[in-house]
Amino acid sequence: MKIGFDNQKYLKMQSEHIRERVGKFDNKLYLEFGGKLFDDYHASRVLPGFQPDSKLKLLLELKEQAELVIVISAADIEKNKVRSDLGITYDLDVLRLIDLFTGVGLYVGSVVVTQYTGQAAADTFRAKLEKLGIKVYRHYVIPGYPNNIPLILSEDGYGKNDYIETTRPLVVITAPGPGSGKMATCLSQLYHEHKRGINAGYAKFETFPIWNLPLRHPVNQAYEAATADLKDVNMIDPFHLEAYGVSTVNYNRDVEIFPVLQTIFNKIFGESPYKSPTDMGVNMVGNCICDDAVCQEASKQEIIRRYYAGLQDALLGNIGSEAVYKLELLMNQAGVASSDRKVVAAANELAEERQSPAAAIELEDGRIVTGKTSKLLGASAAVLLNAVKELAGIDHEVDLISPQAIEPIQTLKTEYLGGKNPRLHTDEVLIALAISAKDNENAAKALAQLPALRGLQFHASVMLSSVDVNSLKRLGIQMTCEAKYETQKFYH
Repeated sequence: MKIGFDNQKYLKMQSEHIRERVGKFDNKLYLEFGGKLFDDYHASRVLPGFQPDSKLKLLLELKEQAELVIVISAADIEKNKVRSDLGITYDLDVLRLIDLFTGVGLYVGSVVVTQYTGQAAADTFRAKLEKLGIKVYRHYVIPGYPNNIPLILSEDGYGKNDYIETTRPLVVITAPGPGSGKMATCLSQLYHEHKRGINAGYAKFETFPIWNLPLRHPVNQAYEAATADLKDVNMIDPFHLEAYGVSTVNYNRDVEIFPVLQTIFNKIFGESPYKSPTDMGVNMVGNCICDDAVCQEASKQEIIRRYYAGLQDALLGNIGSEAVYKLELLMNQAGVASSDRKVVAAANELAEERQSPAAAIELEDGRIVTGKTSKLLGASAAVLLNAVKELAGIDHEVDLISPQAIEPIQTLKTEYLGGKNPRLHTDEVLIALAISAKDNENAAKALAQLPALRGLQFHASVMLSSVDVNSLKRLGIQMTCEAKYETQKFYH
């Protein structure tokens, strides 16, 4: 894979700027972490070379100074909100994050339940955490937030919130997902710290949009595509332009809230430490792009992938048609179309020719490998086997897994486990391949090629099962599929 981003330079520059920001205040900085702290695969797709765990590595460099506070909305607990990428509820993800952070040596100080109005589910979750020895604080709904500043900056506003006890100079505020109340948590702490005579600071750890890239740069457009359902819009930061005469990129929510933040800062500190939303961010990503052309092309492919994901979400009823229209507009602005994704035509043409589901993978050198549904294998399983054959230089007529080995698995699925579909999914075919590799030299050669699939492009002519989707993701394959069911049923 071509590299367009210098990850080591990024880790060095970003950590230096965070330390510098801590020093600008009374050695106390509340740092709001935007995006995913773990597994930031969007960044790694649009910035080839960016490591998905870069933020974690950066925190590990600062671990002696840092403690983490995880924020979760009581409303999200109450409605069992689910992380779409992991398929688990936000409250379970809080436990997952605590395990992950502490497992690598980071200190998790507490959990904050925000937007609390006495929800029973939130009380149950709080009791569960406290039994596990985790400190839990509650922050309440403030009527008229964020515009009723006199109430917000009073004992009935931020003053009503629990004060979060922290012990380290850098307090990282993170959450399972957007809308959890990270910024409000930081501002509440500034209010409480000021009452205690501490001039604490606030900053945002940003990745996207990248402030020092053009507004219509494909990397920034890919961020808009990723947040199409949230109605985020990239825009020129008018406050930065007015203060410094320099055009920088931010997004609408930060620009819209900035006058309120400035007023809050002025009321708490007597003056605002920032002249613009861009000033608040700590983001060195744009300085670490080493091949802009590579990042532009990767981002254009991401926009197309987001478009296909949007079509699928719309079919499932997860998003409205306006989000799809926005994705179509972003494709037009970026000058791309589905035809720029070579695997799309390859998969769909084979499906039309065979009148059955098909899939295609593009290898790193541009070769296209296809696979179709058969009595033994689903299309995604078939194309995986064909791809590793191609990479290993094995003739496509050679069976890596004998039909006699597949049949007992099909019997297990249908007769013993009550399944309807006898064909092997991708996870099942990979297990069968691994077993065959013990006695089959070709199977062993093919199995060794699995790491080479990471970063390759994939398209299927129909929507895939969750099992196949998860397997492809774990292999690092960048996939799309048509927003079309394999069968015409009401329940899928």
